Amino acid sequence: MQSLQEKAAEWSGVDTAYAFAIDDTNLLQKLGLQTFINLPTNFYTRKKKPFRINMNSLSNEWEILLFILRGKGHPALIGRHRPFPVTHQAAERWLHHMEKALESTPDIDADSKVKMMNFFRYIFALLSSLC
Repeated sequence: MQSLQEKAAEWSGVDTAYAFAIDDTNLLQKLGLQTFINLPTNFYTRKKKPFRINMNSLSNEWEILLFILRGKGHPALIGRHRPFPVTHQAAERWLHHMEKALESTPDIDADSKVKMMNFFRYIFALLSSLC
């Protein structure tokens, strides 16, 4: 029987070690606070229904990013999304918008973008496996 981590790696195409390479660098310190204010702003301006765009959503996304980038957000992120049905389609839509937001946030270097997308892909695969 496969573990959740093995399923997430298989479904996301991202090895667990690469998914958590995000923890090897303090991205908040490396890229600066303003970058992580800009990223969720860029993200929410791209999203369309059924996502709700409001200041609470923007604030929540910003806070989650800060926890993740300090290496404290993995369990909280999973716990926060567990009550919601995270379908493959919803995950792909979210990932698409995040990838576009990362592309449109010029202060994020290519290596940091890869680390973030690997992490997000893996976590969404993990969340999908819980549904």
